[in-house]
Amino acid sequence: MSNGATVGIHDLSFATTEFVLPHTALAEYNGTPVGKYHTGIGQRSMSVPAADEDIVTLGATAAAPIVARHGTDGIRTLVFATESSIDQAKAAGVYVHSLLGLPSATRVVELKQACYGATAALQFALGLIHRDPTQKVLVVASDVSKYELDSPGEATQGAAAVAMLVTADPALVRIEDPSGLFTADVMDFWRPNYRDAALVDGQESIGAYLQAVQGTWKDYSEQGGRPLEDFGAFCYHQPFTKMAYKAHRHLLNSAGRDTDEAAVERALGRTTGYNAVIGNSYTASVYLGLAALLDGAEDLDGQAVGFLSYGSGSVAEFFAGTVVPGYREHLRTEAHREAVERRQPIGYDRYRELHEWGFPTDGGDHPTPAGTTGPFRLAGIGGHKRIYEKR
Repeated sequence: MSNGATVGIHDLSFATTEFVLPHTALAEYNGTPVGKYHTGIGQRSMSVPAADEDIVTLGATAAAPIVARHGTDGIRTLVFATESSIDQAKAAGVYVHSLLGLPSATRVVELKQACYGATAALQFALGLIHRDPTQKVLVVASDVSKYELDSPGEATQGAAAVAMLVTADPALVRIEDPSGLFTADVMDFWRPNYRDAALVDGQESIGAYLQAVQGTWKDYSEQGGRPLEDFGAFCYHQPFTKMAYKAHRHLLNSAGRDTDEAAVERALGRTTGYNAVIGNSYTASVYLGLAALLDGAEDLDGQAVGFLSYGSGSVAEFFAGTVVPGYREHLRTEAHREAVERRQPIGYDRYRELHEWGFPTDGGDHPTPAGTTGPFRLAGIGGHKRIYEKR
């Protein structure tokens, strides 16, 4: 960049749903030992959206505190990343743009590639700011992870949105060059247009993820990236938290390093706190890991963090960032913890009702049952048009 400025994440905020299903309730319903969830996949509970919550309301709720703190000046782009898209043509970010009152002189686009989409959005944002360091880009990653009832993937469901303000001279994390890239045509996870719930081949997906870890690290190293020893922590995409551990051990093995369990825990343990209780949030997952890392007790000033973003199908990227000294002054730790703690626990029967709820497709007027206490809600649908409102 001509002026030598660094570029990265200046602010980060996340939101999750009104309700939460503890995995103890799921285990009681299906007779599974709860240890299979708590220990086996590393999950404690899953966020469950109210009927009037979706990727738009979650995304707007995550982004609103950023706009409140920084205003709208300089935000000329909003990139919305999701694999839970609500429309085949219109970007969900256009609704968010309206709810937040952003200027009309703004570009808005939606990006999709499974769980990798938010990293594509971040790289898009970095490129725009390298071109014009006076601009700011609002990146929103928002998803509702949904699998069929009684399926193997049911226990990994979740929902959340992460919003990031990307700027020059960031206050939280400076994003570095180069990136390690990897793409392979794999049918490990997909959702055809005619389905609400995704299809997944669990073993194929784990294998594809591990292949991508090795491929991205190989390319990152060949591009002149940092050595493994430089990194103080690693943020992985977490379809379930134990997958991050599996991936990191694979990275260490493929790089010829020992998989010392204490070292693995030091590298990953600080990144799983939010994902373990929210569940899989697809595009938002790796950046919930970053939020957990930054919100933790340890001082990370100047530490290098590795990011492994994986999206089924598959596309992956490994890149590095450096935590900016003084970052703690800009965190939203209390608000993040409140977002998790305010969720109302529900039983399995109520969860099942919400899981199966949906709009008729007849184009009629259909109000949405009130559920959320958040600042935005999906009020209903009329004439095939979604109607959002501020509460």
